[in-house]
Amino acid sequence: MSDSEFPGENGNDDKNVKSVNAKEAENAKESANANEFLAARFESHRDHLRAVAYRMLGSLSEADDAVQEAWLKLSRVDADRVDNLGGWLTTVVGRVCLDMLRSRRTRGEEPLGPLAEGPGVRMPEPVLSPVSGVDPEQEALLADSVGLALLVVLETLTPAERLAFVLHDLFAVPFEQIAPIVGRTPTASRQLASRARRRVQGGAPAPDPDLARQREVVDAFLAAAREGDFDALVAVLDPDVVSRSEAGVTVGAIAVASGASRFAHLARIARPALVNGAAGVVVVAEGRPVGVLAFTVVHGRIAVIDILNDPERLAGLDVTVLDR
Repeated sequence: MSDSEFPGENGNDDKNVKSVNAKEAENAKESANANEFLAARFESHRDHLRAVAYRMLGSLSEADDAVQEAWLKLSRVDADRVDNLGGWLTTVVGRVCLDMLRSRRTRGEEPLGPLAEGPGVRMPEPVLSPVSGVDPEQEALLADSVGLALLVVLETLTPAERLAFVLHDLFAVPFEQIAPIVGRTPTASRQLASRARRRVQGGAPAPDPDLARQREVVDAFLAAAREGDFDALVAVLDPDVVSRSEAGVTVGAIAVASGASRFAHLARIARPALVNGAAGVVVVAEGRPVGVLAFTVVHGRIAVIDILNDPERLAGLDVTVLDR
């Protein structure tokens, strides 16, 4: 008997195949929808995670890498079983950043200890904006006045101190959640944050909140530097001003003014800018940045000057944002 004598059997096979294909298509659609939903949930936390990572690492590119790693880790777990996605992601980013900081140490990039006159500091990557103001994305990144001075001090902490301080003091993460990340007890984690807090209070004074007043003081500094007016430079500097760069740390108005008076030729090509949301300048030569200066103005005088002058890292900065 030929196959044509069993039409029903072939018909059932076709129906079964169509049913399987339809089920597979439905499952694929559900999976795609679930992935899109998860991606949307992750994106709602991206700005927060990037802010955490930037404070932990002092580098925008490394912060983006840490956030991407958090997404990869999320995509490999059952997100439906995560009760607090924001908290879970913050913890993951904290772990990733801690590993990255420890990796720096294995490459010989050790914290430099308390800031004092002498050896230089590792300068973080600044966030540049035109004097007209920061954009919405930068506002999220720079919330809570994360000035360059704060990031410079954070560079002097151990990885565990930095994580405990950033997560607890800047993002209100409980020590009970921080403890397993650093492999300490909650009490020991609290002590880590306390040590970091003392270092921050000593090296990153709270700036004057009036941005216009900051700009007046910085403009006066630049004018005095252009003219080589030593007395005017001293007048605008706090007596205990600290000037920090990767080349070294200078303390005291007389010493800093002496160095600034030799800055005259660069001061003439310095462009006003916002550096991490505060008054600063970018020195631009032939369209390329050759220096970034961030100022911390306290009670109408310059208390801290942070200088980035490393050519390799300056090359990665986009100065076209100053023209917006």
